[in-house]
Amino acid sequence: MSRILNLINTRLRRDLAACRGTAGLPLRTICCTSRKQAQESDASSVLGKRWKDTAETVIIGGGCVGVSVAYHLAKGGMKDVVLLEKSELTAGSTWHAAGLTTYYHPGINLKKVHYDSIKLYESLEAETGQAVGFHQPGSVRIASTAARVDEMRYQMTRTHWHVTQQYFIGPEKVHELFPLLNIDKVLAGLYTPGDGHIDPYSLTMALAAGARMYGAQIYNPAPVSALNPTADGKWDVQTPHGTIRANRIVNATGFWAREVGKMIGFDHPTIPVHHQYVVTATVPEVKALKKELAVIRDLEGSYYLRQERDGLLFGPYEQMEKMKLQDSWVREGVPPGFGKELFESDLDRIMEHVEMAMDMVPVLKKADIINIVSGPITYTPDLLPMVGPHQGARNYWAAIGFGYGVIHAGGIGKFLSDWIRNGEPPYDLIECDPNRYGKWADVPFMCAKARESYGFNNVVGYPKEERFAGRPTSRRGGLYELLKDKASMGFHAGWEQPHWFYKPGDDVGYKPSFRRTNWFGPVGRECKLVMEKVGVIDLTPFGKFIVKGKDSQRLLDRLFANTMPKVGLTNISHMLTPSGRVFAEVTITQLAPGEFLLITGSGSEGHDLRWIESEAADGGYDVDISNVTDDIGVLGIAGPNSRKVLQKLTDEDLSDAGFKFLHCKSIQLAGVPVRAIRISYTGELGWELYIDQKNMAAVYKAMMEAGKDEGIDNFGTYAMSSLRLEKGFRGWGAEMNCDTNPLEAGLDYFIKLNKPADFIGKAALQEIKAKGLKRKLSYITLDTDDIDPEGNETVWHNGKVVGNTTSGAYSYSSQQSLAFAYLPLELCSVGQKVEVELLGRKYPAEVIQEPLVLTEPTRTRLQKKAKGKA
Repeated sequence: MSRILNLINTRLRRDLAACRGTAGLPLRTICCTSRKQAQESDASSVLGKRWKDTAETVIIGGGCVGVSVAYHLAKGGMKDVVLLEKSELTAGSTWHAAGLTTYYHPGINLKKVHYDSIKLYESLEAETGQAVGFHQPGSVRIASTAARVDEMRYQMTRTHWHVTQQYFIGPEKVHELFPLLNIDKVLAGLYTPGDGHIDPYSLTMALAAGARMYGAQIYNPAPVSALNPTADGKWDVQTPHGTIRANRIVNATGFWAREVGKMIGFDHPTIPVHHQYVVTATVPEVKALKKELAVIRDLEGSYYLRQERDGLLFGPYEQMEKMKLQDSWVREGVPPGFGKELFESDLDRIMEHVEMAMDMVPVLKKADIINIVSGPITYTPDLLPMVGPHQGARNYWAAIGFGYGVIHAGGIGKFLSDWIRNGEPPYDLIECDPNRYGKWADVPFMCAKARESYGFNNVVGYPKEERFAGRPTSRRGGLYELLKDKASMGFHAGWEQPHWFYKPGDDVGYKPSFRRTNWFGPVGRECKLVMEKVGVIDLTPFGKFIVKGKDSQRLLDRLFANTMPKVGLTNISHMLTPSGRVFAEVTITQLAPGEFLLITGSGSEGHDLRWIESEAADGGYDVDISNVTDDIGVLGIAGPNSRKVLQKLTDEDLSDAGFKFLHCKSIQLAGVPVRAIRISYTGELGWELYIDQKNMAAVYKAMMEAGKDEGIDNFGTYAMSSLRLEKGFRGWGAEMNCDTNPLEAGLDYFIKLNKPADFIGKAALQEIKAKGLKRKLSYITLDTDDIDPEGNETVWHNGKVVGNTTSGAYSYSSQQSLAFAYLPLELCSVGQKVEVELLGRKYPAEVIQEPLVLTEPTRTRLQKKAKGKA
């Protein structure tokens, strides 16, 4: 590397000069009788256009994401769209980005975002007349280990049922797409046609041209100085040029997101990280090529590499102990005037990856490096952006935390525009919900997770992945200290929750795999425990809300498709979107007249609370809504001996006659006040016990002591998942979400179309029912070997893709793999044969009658019926 030159690129120097030329423009001090007129005059002179004092939507931030939101809203027909940029468009992270674009994403829903982005970028130049510099040579993810080959096969089955083209290819095809590779290191590749790179500056300017063409106003320089909510849910957005009254605001401010959030009391968990990429001078071997090289991602080397003119550009992701956070900006704020500046480069920090790149692409050894770009990009703790309306502030929307803003910009702009204009998300994207974080996502946690996420950018993506930096958080349940060394813990919305428990002789610890791994046997042991004896599970991460007040029942009848339970009773209810899709599944108990306890999944806490609060505010309901998630712990007890155990600790009659299924009572358990609901998500005899957090340990210890003779023990969430699948229980986020309606999901029992209340989605659901369904959730068994479905796998029939699994597990009761899958109506009949793809192999599967195992209440009812006949 003796020939390495660390020069400042002419383009960067020119951009920096341009930035400095527009920064700090003077604003005249105005003293006159009409302040508003003076401000408008001043704004016109500075901005070159008339100032608007009202807007339907104000977008704050002029990077590629913010401008895309403005473009899509205006194109969608919204008349008053305003974008405010503090300095100039692309300032921040956009202008210096490497500009990579790819259809690929390891998740499911973000594939749609990537797809929409690329399809927009392909047509944007023709639409706006602005060149975007879009190159689409395709991309290849390189596998150089056996685990990487498995990972690629795993990802193939999760892509076949999507519209994106993706191919698992051998070394010869990899070499054809990138002939400069050291092919000796390549075992396979994942090839995605249509991938490539785009010029971020040109992209943003084209989106801005489109936004203006459709009527949006873009003001810059127009820094926001204050955000003040009004009583009717609007916002006064203050700038040096005047105030805009907006129906809603969208925070799209990149690494300024925390500062904008703090204006209204939010500490958004976003942090800038230093990302470097290297640009070479002309490489003769590259210049001699007849077509552009595919973009490569060397996963073991943890870098991307693409052609840049006649040279190469490559960017590494260094390990967490070497990467650099700009954490001073979290403590002290972004330096005033920072916009198109860069950090000082540090080649030593990435030298390990540079050497790996040279080994994989040998021509790099002779290449001159003409520039090292080191700039800030924004990370969230889990590397996914925060997108959507924010709980706790009406009509405040987030579009922040983009570590990959260029590929996300087009799709996220469309996603948010559709949601804002139509009143519901166009598809499920809960993994990007801004409300997935709470106060537990503090600065130490955020920094630890950002380091981990950056350093783990290219680690093997296993099923049931766990990452351990920053854990445990401050959100610790009452049993954490008792259980932390006895189980393999999972992370759920800041909580630690046991996945499975250790016994002497077990192969303990987190050992991920694409096949059955060390937890397979222990989980079977726990399932047997619950089916034959009695088990206890910590369910504290459930989201828990209290809704009460004069209009509480009227509000809930509007929100939920089921009828509301009477006092002392519990039911399962669903919130639907206006188009009739499933927004949430909630367990509802009426504790006292007009007072309801709502229970939702841990990952849905903020997601569901925001929806409920929004409807309450918009509809003017007289209710009080409180989030009691952190105050109340939850223990589940299940199994044929569960009643015997609890009866030892209470005087309450727990018999079938004394405590019926789906009933709720306040009882004393071991001298501690407990709210008990007779329900169990295992489908076995059981109760959920809602307890003050400070009493959790005492109740747990009393139950474990009382249950010794009954064979009591712990079980975790993996066993619960297997048991619920055997009983045919649907899970929100899998069998039902914002991509499905409740009728195709088989939730008819819980949907009361004849109830008097006009619940959200009722009319749409009636129309869906009248038109008939095109697909339906089916229950299937699989003939596998050392692998089980987990959901999102491709289902095949006669050589064609016909559907996808939603969740899956091994059924320890029947000794076979089991899954739910969406299939076309003509393939839903019992006995229908299909195939499910797992790790590149198609396994035979069959549609069966559900459930595989009857629930305890059903078994009891049938037994009583049989006795009656006898």
